[in-house]
Amino acid sequence: MKVTLAKSAGFCYGVRRAVELAQRAAASDRPCVMLGPVIHNRAVIERLRDMGVNMIHTPEEAPAGSRVILRSHGEGRTTFEVLEQQGVDIMDTTCPNVSRIHKLVRQAGEEDRRVIIIGAEGHPEVQAIAGWSLEPLLFKDGEELERYFFSRPEERDRPFTMVSQTTCTQSVWKICKENAKKLCTNIKIFDTICNATCTRQSEAQQLAAQNDAVVVIGGRESANTRRLYELCKALCPNTVWIENSDELDPAQFDRGAKVAITAGASTPVWIIKEVYDKMSDENMMEIEESFAELLEKSIKTLHTGEKVMGVVTAITPTEIYVDLGTKHAGYIPVAELTDDPTAKVEDLVKVGQEIEVFVVRVNDAEGVVTLSKKRLDSVKSWDDVEKACEDKSTVEGVVTEENKGGVVVSIKGVRVFIPASQTGVPRDTPLTELLKQKVRLRITEVNRARRRVVGSIRAVTAAERAEKSAEVWNAIEEGKHYHGVVKSLTSYGAFVDIGGVDGMVHVSELSWSRIKHPSEVVNPGDEVDVYVISFDPEKRKISLGMKDKSQDPWAEFTEKYHVGDTATVKVVKLMTFGAFAEVVPGVDGLIHISQIADHRIEKPGDALSEGQEVEVKITDIDYDKKKVSLSIRALIEEAQKPADISEEDTVVASADGETTQVAPDFAEAEVADETSGE
Repeated sequence: MKVTLAKSAGFCYGVRRAVELAQRAAASDRPCVMLGPVIHNRAVIERLRDMGVNMIHTPEEAPAGSRVILRSHGEGRTTFEVLEQQGVDIMDTTCPNVSRIHKLVRQAGEEDRRVIIIGAEGHPEVQAIAGWSLEPLLFKDGEELERYFFSRPEERDRPFTMVSQTTCTQSVWKICKENAKKLCTNIKIFDTICNATCTRQSEAQQLAAQNDAVVVIGGRESANTRRLYELCKALCPNTVWIENSDELDPAQFDRGAKVAITAGASTPVWIIKEVYDKMSDENMMEIEESFAELLEKSIKTLHTGEKVMGVVTAITPTEIYVDLGTKHAGYIPVAELTDDPTAKVEDLVKVGQEIEVFVVRVNDAEGVVTLSKKRLDSVKSWDDVEKACEDKSTVEGVVTEENKGGVVVSIKGVRVFIPASQTGVPRDTPLTELLKQKVRLRITEVNRARRRVVGSIRAVTAAERAEKSAEVWNAIEEGKHYHGVVKSLTSYGAFVDIGGVDGMVHVSELSWSRIKHPSEVVNPGDEVDVYVISFDPEKRKISLGMKDKSQDPWAEFTEKYHVGDTATVKVVKLMTFGAFAEVVPGVDGLIHISQIADHRIEKPGDALSEGQEVEVKITDIDYDKKKVSLSIRALIEEAQKPADISEEDTVVASADGETTQVAPDFAEAEVADETSGE
């Protein structure tokens, strides 16, 4: 007969912790009682009774001055209140995973959320969970949950919090979650199934599928043992459930059969060993070694500063729970997971993932261990930082704080100081703009003894800019287009970064329209499309243009206007010799000082102002030099001529009712007086 023992068989860390605490209490001088069975295993309870720990069934039965051991399944709020009133000493052996559920239920009450519990009605763990809520709803599966909300549609919008019994099966929990999300509009769901339970059930199913028979060991009151039996029975019909070796009959298995042994979380090592020994004497040494390892793990003591391996069992918004395979329950506060403020917990760890952590604090009284991943990462990161300094390689980190004279960047837990001059940030820009940003830097100094590290962001950006600059100069040519970023403005133009090199767009090349300052068109940080007008590699100067050549305003002007046409123009600039006015955007004409008025003026400003719109006559167009002459005077003089007189006609003047014809060349002459005789 080939016998295989499940690696996950026997005590989980919650049960192991509860038994050890109970045994420690039994060994003390103070009288002890247990309120209900500490765990669901009669053999363990009998041993505790032999050690003088009797059982009571209600908190009121607790003897005055005694120590009351609370079972690993937990107790409700009322039990604690009664025991505190009686003045007894409480030793709480509640499994840390169950305690977490109690905490979630309490928080739900504070948030005025009704609690939904998925579990077996009457199970002590479920009763304890319900004991921390005022009006809990209990469902054994998804069908019950669905029926409840279908019959009470008014309940669907109420706020709920849903948790499960730690030994609930994943298949049941999955259906419950799907139904709850479908039926409830405001629900928080917390996956509280113990990972040790999932591991044990998964391994048991694999063994049941691979073997001819399965032996499941555990107490009849144990819910997790019952589920193990049901899961194995579904895959292997020859599955038996026993509490101890006395119930086992090895003859019921064929001589050449392959038999697997698994056990519930409350089954102690010695019972499993007795069953194994009874089934297979020839494998005695193998099982002895296996149990030696199990026993060593169960009594292993953790110390602050140790590096240990564990398995992530649950993730909450504030903590990550880790099974260390010992009597302790480990957890990592989210603040101890990483130094990266932008990182998300779900991206860093997953349930079931094996993880190496650093022991920060051991609390034997509560059976919990505070762990840190970022501290362990920090220890490992020092080697990486020193290597990066030697290799002058680029590393990444997150700016976590502004310090005196600079900023601090965290690189896998190592604090790196960046002087203000090495941040690459302009002097007039506050360093706070770098906070929480991911940056690339170069390590310039490492002093491990003093835990001092100095770096430079500027060194990386300068090197990258130099590399890009070389690429630009190697490929630059007149007329080439670039997509760049406006870096700064001056009164005469804008400097644009075209990929590691700054070029200058003169103010006249920013727009077809006349502008006074570049800020009328662009601002620092704007992304713009530019083209190369000219460049000088020796002087490292590049002249850029931004005006769209496909929209030539001169062509638009000559198509629309001709000499002699009238136009409404806007005065854009006053000079001593006249005024420039915009005819169309991009084309200005000159109104000479002599053409501004029909009388002599000292300066253009006497008659015009910038921004003023006036009517002008186009008197000349120089197509070669693209110059336009305008005149206001010409329109004034035309307006002063009589409307019914043309140059071909004579002018008829009136004098005392008589008319006299005057030749056109003398239209301005004074009309003769008939009385003069001339």
